[in-house]
Amino acid sequence: MNDYLLWVCLIGPVLLAEALLARYEVLAYAAGWRAPVSELPEGVPYARGAAPDSPPDAYLVYLDGIGKRRVRDSRDGGQLVRALIAGAPELRVLGQVQPYSPLADPLADRPVWAWLRRHIGLLLFLHNVVQTFVAADHRYRPLYNRAVGSQIATQLRLAGYRPDSGVPVVLLSYSGGAQVATGAVAELHTQLGCPLLLITLGGFHNGANDLTHAEHLYQLTSANDQIERVGTWIFPQRWRLFRRSGWNRARRAGKITVHRLDPATHFGPGSYISPTAQLPDGRSHLDRTADTVIAVIRAHRGTTVAQGDPLP
Repeated sequence: MNDYLLWVCLIGPVLLAEALLARYEVLAYAAGWRAPVSELPEGVPYARGAAPDSPPDAYLVYLDGIGKRRVRDSRDGGQLVRALIAGAPELRVLGQVQPYSPLADPLADRPVWAWLRRHIGLLLFLHNVVQTFVAADHRYRPLYNRAVGSQIATQLRLAGYRPDSGVPVVLLSYSGGAQVATGAVAELHTQLGCPLLLITLGGFHNGANDLTHAEHLYQLTSANDQIERVGTWIFPQRWRLFRRSGWNRARRAGKITVHRLDPATHFGPGSYISPTAQLPDGRSHLDRTADTVIAVIRAHRGTTVAQGDPLP
C-alpha cells in the first residue's frame, strides 16, 4: 500500500501536468509560435522500397501506435515496415511521420523527455495516449488534423510524391494512429489531390472525422482486441445511433470493409505484429498481417475487396 501511495504521489502530479500541457503543441502550431520540423536526421531516408526514379504503384505512410517517439521505427512497427517492403517492392514506404506531435518533433529527442525515458519510461507512452485524446477532442481536432495532415503531405513531397499525379496514398495506421489517419484525409485531399486508401490495424479512434475524400477504409481487427473494442464503446460517434458521424456516414456509403485477424491481440506476444505467435498454416501473426495489408492494397487497385472476403 505504501508503494502504491508513493507511485501516486510521484506520478500523479506529472500526469496532471501532462494533461494540462498536452494542448500546447497544437496551439503553438495554430498560433505560428513554432514551425513544424520537416528535415530528417542524417542517414534517415524520406522513403524506402520502390526506387524514386519512377512512380511507384502507391505510397504507403505508416502511422504507428503510442510507442512511436522518434523518427526511426519503433521495434514492432519496424518489423511490420520491413515485412511490407520485402513483400511489396512496388510500394514506397514512409515510417517517419510523428502521429502524436503536431509540430513533427520526435518525443525522444527532447532533453526533458530523454531524461524521463531513462528514469520513468512509461511516461513517454502516457504522453502519446494523452495526445490521442487531444486529437479526438472536438475543440482541438480541426487544428490537430490540419497539423498532422500537413506533416504527412510535406513528407510525401520530400519522398517524391507529385500532387495531382493520381498515384494512390495508403495510410496504414496501428492503434491510436487511426485517429490521426482519419483526421488527415481532408488536408491530404486539399494539398495533394491524391486517391486515399485507409487501412486501420486495431484502430483506436473516435469516428468523428469526415471520410468523404477517402476511397475506402479497411478495418483489420480481431475478436481478442480489447483496446479497439474500448474505442467503440467510449466514443459515441462510433455508435450506430449517431448516424451523422463521419464513421457512420462512411459505413452507410459502403466505404468500410472489416477483415478479421483472429486470434490476434492488440499488443503482447500474440499481437497483430508478433513475429513469434504462430498460425495453423505456419505463418506468424506478423507475416499474416503484412500479407493481408499487401493483398488489400493490390486488390483495391484492381477490384474492391468484398466484405469479409478471405485474404492471404
